[in-house]
Amino acid sequence: MLYALKIAARYLTASKAQTGLLVLGVAVGVFIFIFMSALIGGLAEFILSRTVGDISHVTITAEDPDPVILLTPQGLVLAVTERGRTRTATLAEAATFIPLIEAVPGVIAVSPQITGSGFLARGAQVAQVGVTGVEPGRESAILNLDGYMVEGPARLGSGLVVLGRSLSDDLSLRLGQTLRLQSSGGVSAVLTVSGIFDTGNGRMDESSVFVALPTARTLFALPQGVTKIEIKLADLNTADATALRIRALTGLDAVPWTDGAAQLMEALNAQAQTGYFLKSFALITIVIGVASALLLSTYRRRPEIGIMRAMGAGRGFVIFVFVTQGALIGLMGGVSGAALGYLALLPFPSRDAFEAGTLPMDC
Repeated sequence: MLYALKIAARYLTASKAQTGLLVLGVAVGVFIFIFMSALIGGLAEFILSRTVGDISHVTITAEDPDPVILLTPQGLVLAVTERGRTRTATLAEAATFIPLIEAVPGVIAVSPQITGSGFLARGAQVAQVGVTGVEPGRESAILNLDGYMVEGPARLGSGLVVLGRSLSDDLSLRLGQTLRLQSSGGVSAVLTVSGIFDTGNGRMDESSVFVALPTARTLFALPQGVTKIEIKLADLNTADATALRIRALTGLDAVPWTDGAAQLMEALNAQAQTGYFLKSFALITIVIGVASALLLSTYRRRPEIGIMRAMGAGRGFVIFVFVTQGALIGLMGGVSGAALGYLALLPFPSRDAFEAGTLPMDC
């Protein structure tokens, strides 16, 4: 074996130009493979982060109260609802469940909320908005409000409201100005604009406002409980399993983000399969190129092969010599290509520190 290794090394050094070209070809192929893998993986992570990175990965929503069922003497069934007031579904025991949910492995943030609709008014200008009440200190637990703020902080408190830039422009609102927010139940409050955000989502920026949870309780007449619990996970791909675990633990209907996202999942699967095909073709190209060069080298060394056979070398020994030669070329080219790939990916930010205007690399 040692003698075969010496012969293979001698063949490599005998034609340095050819060996250099073979090593360079393998290195370039490995470099392309690594760079392509990082680009495809980063693109998938970028799509996920932009589509589901700022939404709840698991959501618990209060069920609407069932109407009272009455049976008339004539055998007719009537559904009777309360008159004169809107019944809002609540999770009355949310304070009990939140510590249990936070203790579930993989859960990184829990945000109890009160949501509803209302009207934002400033003078004669009125806009219909969606109101979200969150606990102070949890403003960026699900949606990264801190990262989207363009004016003022995301911190909420009593009498404060944070709204989107499009909405503030429509109503000509600026920091420190006051407005009136009226809920769908008719309760209104005078609030001060403490922050303006810009998520890039036109619908959210022009129709969403955030207030503190106590303010939302007053607006929607909910002295206790919440209407929704949103949960964020360290790995959004575990949403289905985590939702099942939360259901078993709390008895609440925990819904993962994958429910109703069939089209997005199909697109991601198609993108992943495309990546596998591209990487497979790159590997096949590398293998064919190296194999062709080695076959040509073997063909040119027919006299040496004849001499080795004449000296008693077996067929297996000859095959081992050229296989070893190819393995050495592959080893040198692979290490060189991996080093080039590592150096090429250094200037790019990691997927966790991705910035606008750069390629989304999974490095």
